[in-house]
Amino acid sequence: MLTAALVINNIPQLQLQDSVSKARQIINDYKLTHLPVVVENKYLGLLSEDDLLDVEDERLPIEIIQNSFLNAFVLDDVHFLNAVNISNQFETNIVPVLNKENEYIGVITVADLLKAIGDFSGANEIGGIIVLEMKRIQFAISEISRIVESNDCTVLHLNTTINAATGMLTVTLHINKKEVSAVVATFERYEYTVLYSFGVEQYENELDNNYKHLMNYLNL
Repeated sequence: MLTAALVINNIPQLQLQDSVSKARQIINDYKLTHLPVVVENKYLGLLSEDDLLDVEDERLPIEIIQNSFLNAFVLDDVHFLNAVNISNQFETNIVPVLNKENEYIGVITVADLLKAIGDFSGANEIGGIIVLEMKRIQFAISEISRIVESNDCTVLHLNTTINAATGMLTVTLHINKKEVSAVVATFERYEYTVLYSFGVEQYENELDNNYKHLMNYLNL
């Protein structure tokens, strides 16, 4: 998904002549961390709430803190994960979007980014989760997929992260079936380290354990 698909236009934009008071009020009303500053459709940067709070005289125009504006934005023809990166880097809950002519066309909110990440990761798909740990040199997507598919399952999503302390690779698999025990057993047979697994078996085991505890309690 490209950033253009997530752009909205209902977030107010500021001009240099707007007062600090006005900017504070908009940020408070819309529960934002930053606001875009635009002059004649040209994007000047993001103004942060923290910089506004540093101004003692709120009647002054925001132009006086123009040097503090953040040069944070994405173009409208890049992958939406670029917007996620900008949001994380600048700790902002909106990301301005520009076209190729560097004209401001709107923003992407963190809420919409979160929804897009959920769709992108397959979080809305029903299935199970298996988390593996391995050395980076052992990572082979083809073999991992083969093991999953040998159990008549499909990998819906695969994500990798590096443990900074150990240098080990954590591989999170989202598969299309809740019954993950057979897949877990196959990974273990191939000497993979399975850190966690989440599927229907865990839920059923919890129900069974709770039922046994209840029966033991009633028999007291």
